[in-house]
Amino acid sequence: MPEYLVRLVQMHESFRKAELEALAELAGAEIEFVRYDEDSPFCIVRLPSDAAAKAVISRSILSQGIHELWGQGSDYDSLHASVREKSSHLWQKYHDVSFRFTLDCYRGTRELSENRRIIESFSYLDFQGPIRMREAEAEFRVFEDYQFNASTPHTLFLGRFVASSGRLAKTTYDLKKRHYISTTSMDAELALVTANIALAAPGKLFYDPFMGTGGFPIASAHFGAVVCGSDIDGRSIRGTGGSSRKGQVGKRDVAGNFKQYGTQGRYLGGFVSDLTNTPLRLHGIEGGYLDGIISDPPYGIREGLKVLGSREKLGDVERATHRDRFKEPTYIPPKRPYSFIAMLDDILDFAVKTLVVGGRLSIWMPTANDEDIELMIPTNPYLEIVSVCVQPFNKWSRRLLTYKRLRDEDVPPEAIERKRKEYESGVRADDLNVFRRKYFEGFKEYVELKREAQGSVEQQSGKPDVGDDTVQ
Repeated sequence: MPEYLVRLVQMHESFRKAELEALAELAGAEIEFVRYDEDSPFCIVRLPSDAAAKAVISRSILSQGIHELWGQGSDYDSLHASVREKSSHLWQKYHDVSFRFTLDCYRGTRELSENRRIIESFSYLDFQGPIRMREAEAEFRVFEDYQFNASTPHTLFLGRFVASSGRLAKTTYDLKKRHYISTTSMDAELALVTANIALAAPGKLFYDPFMGTGGFPIASAHFGAVVCGSDIDGRSIRGTGGSSRKGQVGKRDVAGNFKQYGTQGRYLGGFVSDLTNTPLRLHGIEGGYLDGIISDPPYGIREGLKVLGSREKLGDVERATHRDRFKEPTYIPPKRPYSFIAMLDDILDFAVKTLVVGGRLSIWMPTANDEDIELMIPTNPYLEIVSVCVQPFNKWSRRLLTYKRLRDEDVPPEAIERKRKEYESGVRADDLNVFRRKYFEGFKEYVELKREAQGSVEQQSGKPDVGDDTVQ
């Protein structure tokens, strides 16, 4: 297979390879990584053809473009030797077409006179077509990779431009321009990357059980998926304001976001629910109907995690009294505190029951930087971990965990008989969320506390022990 040079962006480094692998799978193209380094924006891959390269890169958010690799070297002498050896059979194809050369320097600069000298050093290619700086039929680019503060590049590449990426979508969906957002709305760039890794595409049904103002459904709809979502707080879905009038802001809601981007035809709607009391049909272990579940669950830092339900067990009189209250216009359903670890396991169990075979679950999870990551990542025998991507902060990080639904027959029987976990117990937000408590304590002794909280026992029912005290 021919080799291609992918010009990546030098940010969110641990997401870039996972995104390219996902896009190759979506395009049905075999991809092989020849050179990849998180410290470099230059990645070399093997792909079957230019068509496959264009299909992979055209919706990538964390790259700038892809080029057919014509040569590489540690200096210009070795680069020219590589070009002669590697691509001489391609030169005649571009002998009479319009063309242009450009220079891309990473962590370095060149004077204009140096640019011209470098470009003219490739005159042995003997291109006879007209030079056009706009709309040239063939575009060639010299890439220079410098070490920090170095005066000369340590790696050089020559590539023929094949296709640009879909990175412009980052600007289109910028939160600063969005009709309706909240303080917890996911950055548009990472929402689009998450949708790519989850394989959002036309003809697929995607769902977000913690949709908030709709960031992930909006990103999935951009790539053609039909989307829906839910949230325990219906106010985030319904939005604010009323009908638009002169001198008034007008209504801002999730539906308005889809209308803003012209994707309202892919939005099925949102509803009020939590994952432990979902109205969605659960198929059980025999498969499902969702092609993707993509979400950023609440971390329980600003306020404790909650699910629908009463803190106390209601007696016959209370049940009779509360039975029809949901019909009242001002009715607010009761909520009870909930375990953070239990929530993650509930998400995985829900995915097992609703995803089609091969469908993906992509969720974000917070972790301390010094913890045992292998211990913290939730698992399920019916879900295979595809990738783990990390966005680091100061003393903690959040990880994008992506799983793939396996076929039932591919799961060994011994893996199905899992021991029940002992979840955090208590009545306060800190009791039910070790990460929240340690977040405010500076993550001291976080690993030891989380190990204790996640100990597996056969006797436990797996439900959190909640009382009737007020959640703090």
